[in-house]
Amino acid sequence: MSFRSLVFPSSPSLSANLKPFNGYGRLYRYLVRASSDVPDFLSADWLESRRKRPFGPRLDFSAEDAVRHQLDALKYNDHPRYDYGIEVMYRFAGFDPFERSTYFGPFFDLGQFERFRRIFHHSSYRVLLGHKDRQILSSLFVEENRFKQRIWIQGNRPEEEEIFEFTMFQRIGGSWDGYWLTESLLHDGDVFSGGIIDLFGLVRSCVNVGT
Repeated sequence: MSFRSLVFPSSPSLSANLKPFNGYGRLYRYLVRASSDVPDFLSADWLESRRKRPFGPRLDFSAEDAVRHQLDALKYNDHPRYDYGIEVMYRFAGFDPFERSTYFGPFFDLGQFERFRRIFHHSSYRVLLGHKDRQILSSLFVEENRFKQRIWIQGNRPEEEEIFEFTMFQRIGGSWDGYWLTESLLHDGDVFSGGIIDLFGLVRSCVNVGT
């Protein structure tokens, strides 16, 4: 039984006898036309699609939880799709997309996800993608709403290991009040000098071409 038949069980005869009164007859015709497009059932995959909502900050996450979930996402970076782990990192990022950010140390324009994603692939940050193992070296609340954690990472390539420091802060006020977000993710070394690509040049080129 359709939504239309439930709301207007005798709509054909009613429509023929109804006379407009202060516009209500015209309103009825609009309602009948619109109701015919409303399904009277949910799709078979509706519940599953709700469960697959994008993963990101949660109000019940502690600072330690937020770091752990981000690292888990990077460990299985390409599941359920390519670079999904980096997407999770981007959702936890607490920078203003309209301002340059020191999220990775130097001031970068990270407003577009593609710029954020490239840094993980073209610097020592790539050790985080699909890493084999990790170990917490230290954890410290430097302030009530600011938390730092240093972590040793073993990559999936031979003899690949790096140390990173997360700085998390708890947002106060606004729609994200109480959520732990990532202020910075810093490499324990000069991650952007040399290597396979000059990240400063990469980001400048991204800005110039507008990618």
